[in-house]
Amino acid sequence: MAYRVRMETAPAPSRADVAVLITAAGRGERMGGDLPKQWQALAGQPVLARSIAAFDGFGRVVVTVAPADMDRAIELLGGRVTLVAGGASRAESVRAGLEVLEGSGITHVLIHDGARPLVSAAVIEAVVAALDAGAVAAAPGLAVTDALWRGAGGVVTGIAAREGLFRAQTPQGFQLAAILAAHREGGADAADDVELMQRRGIPVRITPGDEDNLKLTWPGDMARAERILAERRGGMDVRLGNGYDVHAFGPGDRVFLCGVELPHDRGLVGHSDADVGMHALTDAIYGALAQGDIGRHFPPSDPQWKGAASEIFLRHAADLARDMGYAIGNADVTLIAERPKIGPHAGAMQARLAAIMGIEPGRVSVKATTSERLGFVGREEGIAAIATATLIGGR
Repeated sequence: MAYRVRMETAPAPSRADVAVLITAAGRGERMGGDLPKQWQALAGQPVLARSIAAFDGFGRVVVTVAPADMDRAIELLGGRVTLVAGGASRAESVRAGLEVLEGSGITHVLIHDGARPLVSAAVIEAVVAALDAGAVAAAPGLAVTDALWRGAGGVVTGIAAREGLFRAQTPQGFQLAAILAAHREGGADAADDVELMQRRGIPVRITPGDEDNLKLTWPGDMARAERILAERRGGMDVRLGNGYDVHAFGPGDRVFLCGVELPHDRGLVGHSDADVGMHALTDAIYGALAQGDIGRHFPPSDPQWKGAASEIFLRHAADLARDMGYAIGNADVTLIAERPKIGPHAGAMQARLAAIMGIEPGRVSVKATTSERLGFVGREEGIAAIATATLIGGR
């Protein structure tokens, strides 16, 4: 599943002969947290998802990820980008991605850090324009304006001249043949791909960088990135949606609840898989967007949705929210049933819903209650669900 977020400026031009290679195989230990920084949430979306979305106008996007993260990447990104197993170093990961592009008709490649989710279209377009003008290599940079010190043992030991110095950013753009040849010659010790070009005597055009195009490295960088996103939106737009659904019991030996299959002496009756919890949550997201309900987007009169997995509906609602410029802040689902017992499965349901929506499990709640033997639920004639979703952002 690919992610698309609201572009803060005009999208980069679509280029059939320019590919994007995003490196996301590092571990980012300086950032801290339970997940590598590229998988951590930034305003409700994984950092890597935002980095990918910045290049929505390009037809071919390759993403290198650590082998240990491949299952996560397939779940969240599969189908819209080309996933490649990265190596032990950045250079190995870049080369693996470049090798995939050889012979594909691609002539140029933009290499970008997956931990730079705030890159603007203007920065990207400037690199592409330099390549269009004939540059073999081009990269954004910011002139160093602060005084530079040398230090040791906590004290200043010298002053370094700052004239002619730039802070490197990405994406760095190259003729594919040139950068692939440079990597094949070896360059594991190079600071970045620009250094490989320098070693071969190839000039690298400097294009304008952007102070907001920061590389997330330290824990405080996340807070700074959140502030930048809020400023770009001109304030925070919060929307709340509610969903309610009911399905009756019928013949069967299992039920699907919030994406998890539970053995039961009866099944739930519905046009799709009758996942009452997922249906309520899907309607909550549609409601927050003022986009109707599941029936509007997936009419029960259409036979193609007969027996369909409800994750199709929820994923569509989550993608629609992102397309409209909203991040899912949190989701809360309450299942109302006498049987089967939900508690032992609530954790698995939470994880499954989070994976489908592309958000952290900590932003999803699944809980259950009974109706104290009252009404149709109390008579065990069916199961009901109530859901609430909070969306943040907006155009």
